[in-house]
Amino acid sequence: MPLKIVVGAQWGDEGKGRIVDWFASQAEFVARYNGGDNAGHSVTVGSQLFKLHLIPSGIVHPQPIAILGNGMVINPESLFAEIESLEKVGVEVGPQRLRISHAAHLITPAHKALDQAMEVARGKSSIGTTGRGIGPAYTDKAARTNLRVADMLLPDFADKMRAHIESANTRLDSLDFPELEIEPILEKFAVYAERIRPFVADTAAELDAALRAGKTVLAEGAQGTLLDIDHGTYPFVTSSSTLAPAALLGLGLGMTVARDAVVSGVCKSFQTRVGSGPFPTEIEDDLALRLRGTGENPWDEYGTTTGRPRRVGWLDGVLLRYAARLNGLTELVITKLDILSGLPYIKVCTAYTKDGKTYTDLPFGPTDLEGFEAVYEQLPGWTEDVSAIRRWEALPQAARDYLDAVSKIAGVPVRLVSVGPEREQIVEANQ
Repeated sequence: MPLKIVVGAQWGDEGKGRIVDWFASQAEFVARYNGGDNAGHSVTVGSQLFKLHLIPSGIVHPQPIAILGNGMVINPESLFAEIESLEKVGVEVGPQRLRISHAAHLITPAHKALDQAMEVARGKSSIGTTGRGIGPAYTDKAARTNLRVADMLLPDFADKMRAHIESANTRLDSLDFPELEIEPILEKFAVYAERIRPFVADTAAELDAALRAGKTVLAEGAQGTLLDIDHGTYPFVTSSSTLAPAALLGLGLGMTVARDAVVSGVCKSFQTRVGSGPFPTEIEDDLALRLRGTGENPWDEYGTTTGRPRRVGWLDGVLLRYAARLNGLTELVITKLDILSGLPYIKVCTAYTKDGKTYTDLPFGPTDLEGFEAVYEQLPGWTEDVSAIRRWEALPQAARDYLDAVSKIAGVPVRLVSVGPEREQIVEANQ
């Protein structure tokens, strides 16, 4: 039963979208299993840039069926805007191509308002959310008070939505935040309910049947390992599990399908993160601007969802080893190798020091990294432009040495390397 899981091995924004796009050419199903429209996956096909937040990026291929799994939280407004944007450029996204789990949870305007209100209330302790209602939606899910996609198909959906908004208004009032007008929201969601009906399916059963029939399912994770609710840099994390095992829960699959699964961890050739939180290898000088870019190009280091400039630094091997262990990675995909071309040297963090002690692994996970200083291995850089290279042997020796060093640190073989933003700018490692 061929299941392939693609996960981010850093703080998200690793370039998973275009890697999923690469693997999706051989997949019959592409499936999102966590998160919501706080994710931002970009795929460049020729001159066309696709920025997707909910729909799996593999949808731009003609053959896969796209799945939004039960582990997701879905904002119908964002969903239908995304469908329309894809259809405008000729990508077919009807019910025959897109299935939505009946058990996925909804994001409503109430969740977005509460997200923003709570972030304001935190003041200096804000955690840098995207303001898209992800956290409040998952909070309501855990409290067993949220609305699900299946509720939209029921005759009493309007009553349930009204009660949901009224409850949120009470909370917004306590936070000194403007209350929401209920009737316009009910009118919009009545339209969404009719539009979503043809897409709703028992996606878990469909995926199980596909795997039993020997079809390939590509599971696409959102965000990255270090943003996992349990194992990330808490509290600067997302509200769902971002790890490979979450694909089983978020798609409704049993343990047997994991036996032969391939788990592909995507990481940049350097380190980035958006928002607050610890970052041991962060750099802030002219080199940071060199790695980040100016923002003039869509693939520069600015958030796909938020537009915020990303913090940048050298690759953190300690955190990469941690990600490899948690996810059970079987292969690595290294992105943005082209950005390192022209640097006289490249550093990679191999350990931390604190209070005179050296740590090659995290003593208590990545929650408290304050005071840990990075220990670096410095490697020679290369001057060659690698963006036109498609064969492993053609990469500069220094680039191959760097990739080999990253592989050794992570304990996982490198499978693919991206050398530019275009779909075909991929180098496959010698197997």
